[in-house]
Amino acid sequence: MFRIDRNLTADELDKALRTDVAEGLTARPKQLPPKWFYDERGSGLFEDITRLPEYYPTRAERSILETHADEIAEASGAVALIELGSGAGVKTRLLLDAMRRQGELTRFVPVDVSGEFLAASARPVVDDYPGLDVHAVVGDFEHHLGLLPVSESGRQLLAVLGSTIGNQEPGPRDSFLRDIHDVLHRGDSLLLGADLVKDPARLVAAYDDSQGVTAAFNRNVLSVINQQLGGDFDPTAYEHLAVWNAECEWIEMRLRARSAQHVRVADLDLEVGFAEGEEMRTEISAKFRREGLAAELDAAGFDLTHWWTDAEGDFALTLATVR
Repeated sequence: MFRIDRNLTADELDKALRTDVAEGLTARPKQLPPKWFYDERGSGLFEDITRLPEYYPTRAERSILETHADEIAEASGAVALIELGSGAGVKTRLLLDAMRRQGELTRFVPVDVSGEFLAASARPVVDDYPGLDVHAVVGDFEHHLGLLPVSESGRQLLAVLGSTIGNQEPGPRDSFLRDIHDVLHRGDSLLLGADLVKDPARLVAAYDDSQGVTAAFNRNVLSVINQQLGGDFDPTAYEHLAVWNAECEWIEMRLRARSAQHVRVADLDLEVGFAEGEEMRTEISAKFRREGLAAELDAAGFDLTHWWTDAEGDFALTLATVR
């Protein structure tokens, strides 16, 4: 069975983009949230990034799942998988396969902001897993967690993979974890992917590859503004930067104006200036230590019960249960 709930319409998505761009371009310093990277071109560029030699997180997380998916399924005892930011790709299927082997897998709830992408990626799951109830949800999981179709019967495993949690600063991240706790039931589990603190040189290289794919991905947010909101950014006028913030222990992706720029965003009736060398932050990617992540989960009402890493210790998958 396949069904899809649309909690985020195209008009609502457009309104959110307008709000984020208007607020971000007039902020001091300027900043944009990373979710607007992912139009069709941006999503394709990110897939290219995951295959780059410098970008280890996707490979590391997949290796953990290949090794420990059955342990994860058994420890959670879940009959339903809810995945925030779902791609229904290799990593998702490793979990679905393990849950089917370990027990009675009944339900898959993939969640994403793009209805077209979600339908295209989730429908094949129906064919490949006969009898599985696939209930897709279009929504922004930072705002629509309360609308998730959470079942009252059987344990559920809610997965946030890819170190997506690292794109939020500590305050919003704490709120997000509490919101996840509040939609789940006692005994349900959270599977959280987290990139770990390591040599800053390796971290910077992962976000500033030698082929320039990440630079193109970063600048693509300017193309999104041009296409969706009538902007006249010249993406080539901005240099891609990846900077390690040692105090906060996160990578910052920024765009730096190569020369003074004057930009108009017609649909917002907004004109913005960039001084030569002015930087705009487009993403943070926080890196974690076990003790810090355990404390954050504890504060949100979870007990961290399992911690798995890849062979090199680059990435962690944590399983935490609702207290």
